[in-house]
Amino acid sequence: MGSPAKRRKKNDHNGSTQPVRSLDYFFAKQKEDAAAKGLTAMKQEEKDRITENVDVKGGDKPELTDEELARQLQEEWNKEDQNGDAESSKDLYDDPPKAFIVDPAVLNPEDNAHTDSAIAPVETLIAMLPKKNNTLSLQSTSAEEDAISANIPFDQSPLEFDPSKHVPDLQKHWALEGGHASYALLTRCFVLVNSTTSRIKIVDTLVNLLRTIIEGDPESLLPAVWLATNSISPPYIDLELGLGGSAISKALKKVCGLDNAGLKTLHNKYGDPGDVAFEAKKRQSFTLRKPKPLTIKSVFDSLVKIASSKGHGSVEAKQRIVERLIQDARGAEESRYIVRTLVQHLRIGAVKTTMLIALSRAFLLSRPPNADFENRDPKSLAKLKKEELTEVWSKNEEIVKACFARRPNYNDLIPTLLDIGVCSELLLRCGLSLHIPLRPMLGSITRDLGDMITKLPGRHFACEYKYDGQRAQVHCDERGKVTIFSRHLEVMTDKYPDLVSLVPKIRGEGVSSFILEGEVVAIDRESGELKTFQTLANRARKDVLIGSVKIDVCLFSFDLMYLNGEELLGRPFRERRELLKSLFVEIPQHFTWVNSIDATSMDVEAIQTFFKSATDIKCEGIMVKVLDNAPTPELQYELDATMDDQPPEPSTPKKKAKLSKVKSKAKPITEGSKDEPKLSGRRKALLSTYEPDKRLDSWLKVKKDYNTSAETLDLIPIGGFHGSGRKSKWWSPILLAVRNAETGSLEAVTKCMSGFTDAFYKANREKYEKDDPENSNVLASKPHYVDYNGGGGWPAVWFEPQEVWEIAFADITLSPTYTAAVGLISEERGLSTRFPRFLKIREDKGIDEATEAADLAALYRKQEARAPKNEEKGDDEMGMEIE
Repeated sequence: MGSPAKRRKKNDHNGSTQPVRSLDYFFAKQKEDAAAKGLTAMKQEEKDRITENVDVKGGDKPELTDEELARQLQEEWNKEDQNGDAESSKDLYDDPPKAFIVDPAVLNPEDNAHTDSAIAPVETLIAMLPKKNNTLSLQSTSAEEDAISANIPFDQSPLEFDPSKHVPDLQKHWALEGGHASYALLTRCFVLVNSTTSRIKIVDTLVNLLRTIIEGDPESLLPAVWLATNSISPPYIDLELGLGGSAISKALKKVCGLDNAGLKTLHNKYGDPGDVAFEAKKRQSFTLRKPKPLTIKSVFDSLVKIASSKGHGSVEAKQRIVERLIQDARGAEESRYIVRTLVQHLRIGAVKTTMLIALSRAFLLSRPPNADFENRDPKSLAKLKKEELTEVWSKNEEIVKACFARRPNYNDLIPTLLDIGVCSELLLRCGLSLHIPLRPMLGSITRDLGDMITKLPGRHFACEYKYDGQRAQVHCDERGKVTIFSRHLEVMTDKYPDLVSLVPKIRGEGVSSFILEGEVVAIDRESGELKTFQTLANRARKDVLIGSVKIDVCLFSFDLMYLNGEELLGRPFRERRELLKSLFVEIPQHFTWVNSIDATSMDVEAIQTFFKSATDIKCEGIMVKVLDNAPTPELQYELDATMDDQPPEPSTPKKKAKLSKVKSKAKPITEGSKDEPKLSGRRKALLSTYEPDKRLDSWLKVKKDYNTSAETLDLIPIGGFHGSGRKSKWWSPILLAVRNAETGSLEAVTKCMSGFTDAFYKANREKYEKDDPENSNVLASKPHYVDYNGGGGWPAVWFEPQEVWEIAFADITLSPTYTAAVGLISEERGLSTRFPRFLKIREDKGIDEATEAADLAALYRKQEARAPKNEEKGDDEMGMEIE
């Protein structure tokens, strides 16, 4: 027998023989109770009293307009609330008029901005009007935005901005919200920072925000700094939000009343989740729950709760917190930055260095109410010359940066700053410590060997193989506890238990505690052959047991920063390297030193040979490190003498020309020489000390350039992803493919986001605009002839294959993500490119002339053939990382 719905649809069902009961049947008892209490009579009397309105001229009682009746109802309810008579108000809801004519701005100021009136269901208006305290009602989402915070001129110069003019009013306002600084204050800063590209303005705005919080609510300073730097903890503390895009989407749909289609439309138009939230919140005029004003502290605490939520039910708990944050956001701007914070992509340009500069300047000008450290008067600083003011700023900046480089945790830095301000004691209290990673020193990038020689005339330096492994920082204390950190300061101790067990064996006599740095490389224990980074990446990240290790590693050490309780950062690299080699025990194929040679700027041929040996075995290149703090005058004389003996050079290749240029400029250092101060000052900057978190010319990175590979690929763009940050309105990266001549399919090979100009991005977005229904350049879904497994994420738009782009690359690698040439090199993995870079559109080629999968495989075999055979490979070979 068909269901009732189906019978109704066919219109051939037989009606039920049971009598049909009306609503009066079901509510009969309630009416009887009302009659017993006399409420019906009271109701009629009350209506007669309210609607009584005698016309002066005719004496009749004209009907009230809906607006007049609404106003009278409002007046009556107000009187009832004042007199505490809650019972009589119930009767006014029994038989209300159908609708009120109201001011459209009340209902939706966005949609009805150009109309004179709007019809609103009476149920909606009754819910909006105040009734009993416990009655649910519609509340405006923007009626109580923080107007005080929204008008603070944070973008003034810090020497003109006076927090004391604003703090009293802010504190009065904050007192109504629990006494802590409102999130609106932080939002005001974000809006101003986001509206400028001037680095000076960004710093000034942050300085003024921090000063206001320091003087008004010091407890909120630490969470404010974490939120402004787009994080909630240092990298070495495992505290991640763990939110996916679906959590944000669900919250926006629930809080803002969006459906899937509406949310997708906004996302396709704006791309950035924060901008989507801004538009969604802007269109929402009312909510059934009055927003609870967000504070900086409450937002930060909510994020910590999200990150700390683990186990059964954690997904639902996180979702509730996300929804509450979006719901409590007052206005569209707060919603924008709440969502950007949740997706950890704030986009305000307040990077780590900017925040440290802002902190150093803020504490130079302001202090908490109960602190007694010295400040500088902004008025007196304003009278200084630009150079003098820069010197004052720089002194504090260097102290704060040095502290954070040695102990990169705002949880340690901010409380100390609030206590003692910026002074020399800060370096002692926030200095280097075991099991807290220091930020690694970085090398400056050079174009080629000639550029490197240009920067190091007359200096002794070490050249080291730049292994393409994983940089590791190993800490060990007196008790033998070992912690291993990555270059990004993440804990890797669980990933390398075999290295942890190795530490007691490599520690020589007299070594109690140390911090050393090296490169972890996958290795074949039997042959000593070094494996590729891909092999190392396949090693499990957590809970690795020594007995279950399938990928063996070797640690190639290259620096020593801490020994037996003493910092070695200020010692020359030559001395640090000597301590490393003399106090630690080498264990072949487990622990050893990087392959290196010592050279000078005169040893050009030896350096070129060493560089070639590094690139031949697929190292990234070489690292060049100054050995001593002082320059070597003898080398200057030797360099000059060499130049005097050489005849004039004819036209030479680019690298030799650069080297010749360097030699011609080199002059001996003589007492009283006019060039002496300049040369001396230049060389003093080339210190051989270890400078955490700095990229200096005393460490140079010489990598094989794209030009070292004469090969390029002609690839077909087949899809685009939503860009992030500045590129959110464009397609970036672009998915590229090779052509399979045998099957006719297009096989995905790589994603490219390098080499494009803004003008190209704009034109490419217009050409492949997916929201244009008449755009024939865009496909509705992945075409059947495209071979891509989605391992790298699915494109937001699929292109109609029609162009060929010339792409440069550094190497070709095996890839589990891309399907190009699967079966030609490996049955399970395809081929991809490392560091792809767009060169140009090949207007002279059609897609049937694009690079074939077989050609890509041939290039890979050619590349592998250039590497030495197994018996020629030493401990210095390293594979290439896919990026």
